[in-house]
Amino acid sequence: MAGSNGKQKTVRDMILSLVLIGIAAAVIYIFIPHDDSAPDLPKVDYRVELLTARRAAPYPVAAPEGLSGNWKATSVRFQGDQFDAWHLGFQAPDGEYVQIEQSTQKPSTFIDAASQGGKETKTTQEIDGRTWTRYTGGRYDALVLTEKGATTVVAGTGSFARLTQMAEALKTA
Repeated sequence: MAGSNGKQKTVRDMILSLVLIGIAAAVIYIFIPHDDSAPDLPKVDYRVELLTARRAAPYPVAAPEGLSGNWKATSVRFQGDQFDAWHLGFQAPDGEYVQIEQSTQKPSTFIDAASQGGKETKTTQEIDGRTWTRYTGGRYDALVLTEKGATTVVAGTGSFARLTQMAEALKTA
């Protein structure tokens, strides 16, 4: 009989421990502040990388000019060893993400990666005298232009109006 009483105490102690842990977790959740909003991304200065890319790339490297100060550059890189890949990411004024990607990689492979699975549509649009093709269905929508040995992809979570705004601002040196 003494053995069963010890087991009852063990089960009771385990249940009491679980209750105390639950109470502690609830107190921590209620009284410790937590922020569910998107983090404030730091702004990056991309001028040095842009100059480097324009010197090294075998194609005219594009970057925006004349965007309002509400656009925030958040990421930049040039990878000369990986098909001369240029990347420049922005947070748009409405909080959406828009990126410029350029590369000499095989267009179909590059577009799939840059648009994260987007598929070509039959829709094209003229921007500054060039014909861009729309891609949809992936994680990002995209505008794509292939010329001068490179593919340029303007993609992101933003609307086609935002992507067009970025494509219109693109200039090469």
